[in-house]
Amino acid sequence: MNPAIEERIATNIYFDRTFGCEAAKILPGEYYFTGKEMLIVTVLGSCVAACIRDRVSGVGGMNHFMLPDSGNDVDSPLSASMRYGAYAMEVLINQLLKAGARRENLEAKVFGGGNVLRGFTTINVGERNAQFVLDYLRAENVRVMAEDLNDIHPRKVYFFPRTGKVLVKKLKQLNNYTLVKREQDYASRLKSTPVGGEIDLF
Repeated sequence: MNPAIEERIATNIYFDRTFGCEAAKILPGEYYFTGKEMLIVTVLGSCVAACIRDRVSGVGGMNHFMLPDSGNDVDSPLSASMRYGAYAMEVLINQLLKAGARRENLEAKVFGGGNVLRGFTTINVGERNAQFVLDYLRAENVRVMAEDLNDIHPRKVYFFPRTGKVLVKKLKQLNNYTLVKREQDYASRLKSTPVGGEIDLF
């Protein structure tokens, strides 16, 4: 897998004064997992995040990804973009299993896929991301406990893996250009980077 699109573990760890706990902030192309009492937070536009946890042990994590624009290949189930999406999901699930989670105990909550990026000419990238994450989890028999997908607004997601609690804040007055710029840069990086590497579907 080319490092330009490889999922990376988030390194932005800080103390969140609002919730009084350690927190990890994840950006596009990152993920984080933990068994500790902490918070994982991200801001989503067209990207999606899957919050996955073991409901018994409390080990859980979140990813943040976007399917690359694959041009005419969008309907192919084996397209490069689908391979990347599967890889992004697989990285998180494999890390959770290594950390002690059990596959039969996994549950998910999924967010994002907003129509906030202009200039994607094939199909709304947010809708593709949202549909992909639901299809993937269904195929892997991971129960989706909650979802907040599509819409036109970015959203900030706070995930507490130990309890499974998620707080979602719709950013309806987003004057900050940073989110859109970050996702456009991420999308451009994905588009210009061929997807390589073998993926073991399980």
